[in-house]
Amino acid sequence: QVQLVESGGGLVQAGGSLRLSCTASGRGFSVYAMGWFRQAPGKEREFVGGISWSGDRTDYEDSVKGRFTISRDNTKNTVTLQMNSLKPEDTAVYYCAADYLGRGEYHYWGQGTQVTVSS
Repeated sequence: QVQLVESGGGLVQAGGSLRLSCTASGRGFSVYAMGWFRQAPGKEREFVGGISWSGDRTDYEDSVKGRFTISRDNTKNTVTLQMNSLKPEDTAVYYCAADYLGRGEYHYWGQGTQVTVSS
């Protein structure tokens, strides 16, 4: 199993950028597909985007396509969410999660990091 810790959240003005990182400890990071999720107050958690274990495939929720980019470095056990052109509606707690062998089930989660976008 893996343990996940997110970092990089904060307060930013609309139109600005933030870079979130997720660092994994434990064994076998490279066999996990990774995902980013977010949860805004009063709303259900939603999928933001994901990356395959090798990093050759990514997918994104429609509202973030063209603005957010996910990458990973398996040598450093990290996955990154670069967020550009941020909007107030991107305000949420962001979580990274790990999906063993890319089976579509995220069993391991970080504690989350707050992103607040002011208008």
